[in-house]
Amino acid sequence: MNLVRELEKDLKIANVICKNGRRNLTSSMNEASRDLIVHTHSKKKQALLDMLPILTDLRHARVMQSSLEDLVEEGNYCKAFQVLSEYLQLLDSLSEFSAIQEMTRGVEVWLGRTLHKLDSLLMGVCQEFKEDSYIMVLDAYALIGDVSGLAEKIQSFFMQEVISETHSVLKTVVGEDNSAATQFSRLTYSDLCLQTPESKFRQCLLRTLAVLFQLIYSYHQIMSFTPEKKVEDLISTSSATTQKIDSVTDTSCDPQGGGLSSTISSASIPSSTISAEVSVGSETSSPVQQASNSAIDESRDSGDTVSNGESPWYYLRKESAGFVSGTLQRGRRNLWQLTTSRVSVLLSSPAASSTSIHQFLKNYEDLSVFILAGEAFCGFEVVDFREKLKAVCENYFTAFHRQSMHALKMVLEKETWTRLPPDTVQAINFAGLMGDGAPLIISSRSASGSSRFPLSTDPSGNRSGGFSYWLKSGNPFSAKLTYYREDQDYSSDSGAASEDQDYSSDVVNSKVRDRKGINGGSPVSGDENEDLHADYIDEDSQLPRRSFTRSISRSSSSHLSTNDDLKAQTGSSLCLLRSMDKYARLMQKLELVNVEFFKGICQLFGVFFYFVYQVFGQENTNSGGKGVSNSSSHRLKSCLSRISQECEQWIKPQFSSSSPSSSLAFPNTVLSLADVTPSSPLNTTSGHVSGISFSLKERCAAVDTVSLVARILHKSKAHLQSMLMSRNGSLVEDFFGQLVGSVPDLTEHLHRTTARILLHVNGYVDRIANSKWEVKELGVEHNGYVDLMLGEFKHYKTRLAHGGIPQEVQNLLLEYGVEIFAETLVEGLSRIKRCTDEGRALMSLDIQVLINGLQHFVPTNVKPKLQIVDTFIKAYYLPETEYVHWARAHPEYTKGQVVGLVTLVATMKGWKRKTRLEVVEKIESAAA
Repeated sequence: MNLVRELEKDLKIANVICKNGRRNLTSSMNEASRDLIVHTHSKKKQALLDMLPILTDLRHARVMQSSLEDLVEEGNYCKAFQVLSEYLQLLDSLSEFSAIQEMTRGVEVWLGRTLHKLDSLLMGVCQEFKEDSYIMVLDAYALIGDVSGLAEKIQSFFMQEVISETHSVLKTVVGEDNSAATQFSRLTYSDLCLQTPESKFRQCLLRTLAVLFQLIYSYHQIMSFTPEKKVEDLISTSSATTQKIDSVTDTSCDPQGGGLSSTISSASIPSSTISAEVSVGSETSSPVQQASNSAIDESRDSGDTVSNGESPWYYLRKESAGFVSGTLQRGRRNLWQLTTSRVSVLLSSPAASSTSIHQFLKNYEDLSVFILAGEAFCGFEVVDFREKLKAVCENYFTAFHRQSMHALKMVLEKETWTRLPPDTVQAINFAGLMGDGAPLIISSRSASGSSRFPLSTDPSGNRSGGFSYWLKSGNPFSAKLTYYREDQDYSSDSGAASEDQDYSSDVVNSKVRDRKGINGGSPVSGDENEDLHADYIDEDSQLPRRSFTRSISRSSSSHLSTNDDLKAQTGSSLCLLRSMDKYARLMQKLELVNVEFFKGICQLFGVFFYFVYQVFGQENTNSGGKGVSNSSSHRLKSCLSRISQECEQWIKPQFSSSSPSSSLAFPNTVLSLADVTPSSPLNTTSGHVSGISFSLKERCAAVDTVSLVARILHKSKAHLQSMLMSRNGSLVEDFFGQLVGSVPDLTEHLHRTTARILLHVNGYVDRIANSKWEVKELGVEHNGYVDLMLGEFKHYKTRLAHGGIPQEVQNLLLEYGVEIFAETLVEGLSRIKRCTDEGRALMSLDIQVLINGLQHFVPTNVKPKLQIVDTFIKAYYLPETEYVHWARAHPEYTKGQVVGLVTLVATMKGWKRKTRLEVVEKIESAAA
């Protein structure tokens, strides 16, 4: 039992122990559970504590992201890129999180959008330079370390602007007031140039030059930009956004190793995207990058301070501006070449050469100003564009010369060769030919009132220094474009219908000039422009138009001073002189092609010279006296031949050979002109033969007007030489030596032709040859032809006296008539078949009687004029060995006359046939 009780006791004790153990285990379990819960919470707390800095950085990143957007919207790109540098470094430290990758992609989008806005701002700077905007762009690119990319973008933007702006100008001008505007908008620039109408060409040119000048103006402003010594910090802390950033970022995240560009490169943004948005190349100098880093450090240390002297910000801006300036200086030639190429394409338009002379001179003036500005801008002479302008001037000269030639020929075809009234001619001057007016290029309308532009060189000889003038004076084409629009509006409002459109347009322009009170140059420039643009010859009345209303304020040397000059003018000579005066003025204004205009003067005078010769210098002979030698001198013949070659295009289409004495003739010469020219009817006082309807007075007027033109040209020789370069002096000498110098030969030939037409000597050659010369004894009676010739000469003098010509011209024609008698006698005597010595004496008797008879009609001694006949008669007595020498010593006789004399002598003196043939052969060979 004891054992049982002991066992029971032990079991109770064991039960108690178990209960206590169970209780202890429960308590331990509960305590362990509590410890586990505390430990779990502790780990969670620690994890949360560890996440707090990351969340703080994420919060900072979100604030920065929002701040970047706000800064860009405010236009504070410098602060935005500074924040971007810190923002990228922060994202790089959190690159293992997936949310950061999304934020990184957002940076790519933001960066592309920001650079696009920055480029838009830069484009605006290129279009119109604004210093604040340029500094903003310059500082932004300096901070991102891409100054070389900025310089390249500036050049690229200017190239794009040149192309787009010029194209836009043409589309706007050509397409306005046009139902097919959509069609024009699709055309290329060159096609638009070809379709530019003449009425809108000047507007297109002015607008194009205005926008191009504005572009090179902005380019030069950027190129010459130098930051001020005292600059504000790039990082401005005045805005609420910046304060918010500074309150969040307690520590500085300075970029290391190359500024913002290195930060961007080290961030997790894909390199391909960054390279597309920001060009981080080796071209950016290391001082610029170092200045970028130090500038950020300095801004953090100093806060809102204004730096004096070489602060890091000033150094960064200065280095960046210098780098951009150097790049632009090297690239300005390319920009100018593109600019001139666009203008050259516009000048290739047909409207450039078909416009009026007034508009063309304005266009030439504007282009010359553009060239001066361009040479000052790029620093070298623009040879290619000057050659293009020269080609345009040559094309215009070709069209202008063609019109002038046609106008001159129309006037010549309708010319009545009637002298103009002295009162009409007295008011006319030729200042262009004489050199009294038409100065070099004048600014017709300048807002500043300046009439001349300075040279494009500074005192040191540097061309680019001359652009400072254009920086001060502004765009010269904008003001002209404004005046052009006002002129257009004024012309459309007051443009009542007028019979004479040229006169009306000139009056409108003068009214506009008076209304604006703008002086276009010297006091004579208005008259010069009027002379150049608005002087015409009426085809019916042959009178100058609008030459009487002009005030006479010129030097007297440009007016027709002598009474003879006043009386010698005809409609055609006045038309010719005014055309040549215009050419001389254009030689001064269009210096590039003044040689062409001088050649035009030569051709104008040549055609006039040739026409006068063809109309008045050829005799229409129908009788038996055809053997009279042509009295034209060798110089006159060579001059006519040269004119026919040089002026072939003006002569051949309307002129053809119709004269046996010359291979160069007008088809509309004597006979045709007689049908269209009003003239007096045939009568005894008119020097008419069949088909020739010009009276003696008209023929003498033609001779006097040719001499007048030659005198005026001689007066203008020095002035013409001064306008041409020295290497072209031979052209002037050749013109005056050959063509103008042949005028005395022409006038002599015309007077001789007139005398031959009026004298009616054609039948006397055969009458003299058929007289009886084989007489046995010499009587006291002369031959009957002598009395007939004296009677004819008396009628000849009567015709001259009643022809309405001056006395000195009558005396000159009388002398030419005596010379024609002498030529007729020699020709008749050379045709005699048989003659005795007594017959030769009878010849001398006839000559003496003729001399005595003619002396009553001619105021001068006529014996020297007939000496040629006496010498020919005395040659009958020469020995046979002297005839060859005598023929060489007397070239005034033709080969046929000398051969006729030798044949007669050989027949009458019984020469051997061989001797006669040898003498004749020697004479013919010598004459050849």
